[in-house]
Amino acid sequence: MRVVSGLAASSLLLGAFAAPGPVNPVRPAADPDVYVVPAGELGDDCAVIAAVARDHYRFDTTDNRPPPIRFDGDYAPSCDWPRHGLVFEAYDPDAPGGPRRRTRWVSFARPTYDGLGAVIETSIMHGPLAGMGYQCRVASGFNGWTAIGCRNTWVS
Repeated sequence: MRVVSGLAASSLLLGAFAAPGPVNPVRPAADPDVYVVPAGELGDDCAVIAAVARDHYRFDTTDNRPPPIRFDGDYAPSCDWPRHGLVFEAYDPDAPGGPRRRTRWVSFARPTYDGLGAVIETSIMHGPLAGMGYQCRVASGFNGWTAIGCRNTWVS
């Protein structure tokens, strides 16, 4: 009798977890078993950018501090960089100093998400005519987002 009641209880518990339902019950889709994710809610842009900054550029808060950060176009996520183990200052094209100082930055475009994770365009300028662009693949796992590979897209 204990075995039968244990099996019945297990079936009920497993059935409860296996039942499909909306991911966000506040905004379910028309079909209650399907949830349509609004644009911009699929991933964590700040964590993707931080993964590339840490894993590809090897930026940190002590030995390899990043140059000023800028974003492409009207994209400007508001990120809590210390939460990701980074410290960025905003890029200022009118900063005092010579052209060498004003042409030092790292930039990121808005990530695009797919079934494998995310792809993000990034570039870094070390000074006039000294920069590189990359396209990086970033994957999400148990330890958060990780940059798993970047390929060069341009060099100056």
